[in-house]
Amino acid sequence: MRLTQNEKIYFSECVSDLMDSDQVRRMNRFIQHADVSCLEHCISVARTSLWLSRLLGISVDRRSMIRGALLHDFFLYDWHEKSDRKGLHGFTHPRTALENAQREFVLNDREKDIILRHMWPLTPVPPRYREGFIVSFSDKYCSVLETLRFYKSGRTLD
Repeated sequence: MRLTQNEKIYFSECVSDLMDSDQVRRMNRFIQHADVSCLEHCISVARTSLWLSRLLGISVDRRSMIRGALLHDFFLYDWHEKSDRKGLHGFTHPRTALENAQREFVLNDREKDIILRHMWPLTPVPPRYREGFIVSFSDKYCSVLETLRFYKSGRTLD
């Protein structure tokens, strides 16, 4: 997966305010899959979504897709540890991520939908927008690469 130089610049512009947030940077403290942090995972999903939309020639709101992807796992806890949280992480973390994101940032409808519905088809309600389908697919793709250790922590996918 390779982003063009223009895509890399655009990506950075889209996420600069998010990456300036202490709360977003907190995601780096939590492991998502194997040795990949939650923040690294979210960056990979956002970059993969941008690449995939270009590869497939799908017209999308790139900014909303990138930002929603970066915040899709903004749940801010170690899901591997037992706690008194209600429900299974796979089903409940999208709502937690959305609530956290809405406390920190102003989100548009596409960004909210991406965050809330990215676990489809595990969760029953599919995304409303094509950006959400792309992020949902990219999330599964990156998760498999990370879990099988085809993606190493600290490396970008390009």
